[in-house]
Amino acid sequence: MKLPEFTDIEQAHERILPFVHRTPVLSSSTMNRILDCELHFKCENLQKVGAFKFRGAINAVFSLTDEQAANGVCTHSSGNHAAALALAASMRGIPAYIVMPRTAPTIKRQAVEGYGGKITFCEPTLEARETTLANVAVETGAREIHPYTNFNVICGQGTAAKELIEDNGPFDIIMCPVGGGGLLSGTSIATRAMSPKTMIIGAEPEGADDAYRSFHEKKLIPSVNPKTIADGLLTSVGEINFRIIQRKTDEIVTVSERGIVRAMRMIWERMKIIVEPSGAVPLAAILENKFDYRGKKIGIILSGGNVDLEKLPFHEFV
Repeated sequence: MKLPEFTDIEQAHERILPFVHRTPVLSSSTMNRILDCELHFKCENLQKVGAFKFRGAINAVFSLTDEQAANGVCTHSSGNHAAALALAASMRGIPAYIVMPRTAPTIKRQAVEGYGGKITFCEPTLEARETTLANVAVETGAREIHPYTNFNVICGQGTAAKELIEDNGPFDIIMCPVGGGGLLSGTSIATRAMSPKTMIIGAEPEGADDAYRSFHEKKLIPSVNPKTIADGLLTSVGEINFRIIQRKTDEIVTVSERGIVRAMRMIWERMKIIVEPSGAVPLAAILENKFDYRGKKIGIILSGGNVDLEKLPFHEFV
């Protein structure tokens, strides 16, 4: 498969502009003082469906020809991509068939249903998700839009970093979380083209560290039974995503569950915005001193804000 280039991200940005929010970039003088650095948060928690995933989904759906889109689209997702694809499909007037693990957060299941997605539940393993999706695709004839190993999805995700750099760059460091790698690969392509001297860092939970291990061992290592509060980062990094990350990303670091909750709470308390655990992972890397950040200008993509308010984690790691 041809790897995306920055020109593809530029074209994606033009395609999705009528549909997406140009999300704000926020900062906190208090957090900057506490951490001795200059933080700029790209608030994709304020994007449609509450996550950056809408960028990739809407780009992929509107890149399809009428013939390709005729029977709708399908995917597997723990939540944010599912909701994003359901909304994107509804905007084009086609059905969306979504395979979700039975353990997916209630708020994310409700969002998919609210956007008109047709859900099929499966066991919470990658094998179950892929097998169930294959069956759904055969039964419906729908076009698969993979959550991260999809050319147009990667290009759409890269538009978040493009906007961040245009609005507040250049940066010493740009960070984002990494699960399947769609956001990190798109971010790396955009950042390398627009700000070559910027260091690109992905952050991942210790309990779901396949991207970290793959990056440092220079070979793709699949995730096996990942466990983390950051439910959006449970998937294995994709092959095409890993190829991009190997070439363009500078570092991947891991963080503890305690660090994720601490970072999430800091964002809620200091910035007065809601961010889900996955989105707090990059800040957790700073709080846990995973790299040299002091005195640096750092851009962080807050990937999403879809939290089950019945299951807030703030008292689990005190």
